[in-house]
Amino acid sequence: MQGGLELFLDRLQRATTLEDLYCVTEDLRDRYGVLHIVYHWVNSVGERYGAGTYSTEWVDRYLECDYLMIDPVIFGCYSRFHPVDWKELDWSSKQARVFLRDAMSYGLGNQGVSIPLHGPKGQFALFTVNDSCSDAAWEMFKQINLRDLILIAHDFNKKALEFEQWSDPAPRAALSPRELSAMTLLAKGMSRAQAAQELSISEHTLRVYVETARHKLGALNTTHAVARALSTGLIVV
Repeated sequence: MQGGLELFLDRLQRATTLEDLYCVTEDLRDRYGVLHIVYHWVNSVGERYGAGTYSTEWVDRYLECDYLMIDPVIFGCYSRFHPVDWKELDWSSKQARVFLRDAMSYGLGNQGVSIPLHGPKGQFALFTVNDSCSDAAWEMFKQINLRDLILIAHDFNKKALEFEQWSDPAPRAALSPRELSAMTLLAKGMSRAQAAQELSISEHTLRVYVETARHKLGALNTTHAVARALSTGLIVV
């Protein structure tokens, strides 16, 4: 779809608002004949943005259940730089299986591929294509379209960076061993109670470690702190 690709890239270059990006994702979804196209990113101050075709009901459900802390797609893509097929991810835990069933009940398909995108100051983004089809049909779709989708993903990311006014680089935070341990366990999807039990400390003490780490990282909340610690390489899961 060379002509169509050039058209979409031109539209991205001319986008000036999030609404413009939403419109592009809808047109891309229709052009490729898939269920969903989504671009999601976290900017340098922890604000999360999404432009895509997931239903508002699923987005609200995702936030309500704090699925960001257990989403295998997010954690499976943090340390990668190439497209990740969802079948390559670890869905073995009970939490992950419940999450996937819930997602599909809200209209997501059984197939997905996410393209990780990394920017300055810890900015992290995912460009995701989701559909419902057989494994054979999905492999054929990727063979035909993945190269174009990678180009589109990178142009989405360039536009998102244009939207943000970057400040001067902050110094790399130095976390204590206990702070690093607490953040690592949360990044692995543990609840605060589970993390406290793993470290043989009270939940109150864990909260102190997490809050101290959050302040050192300049994060707005725990989720943002985990994202920054992962994206800057302070912790690895």
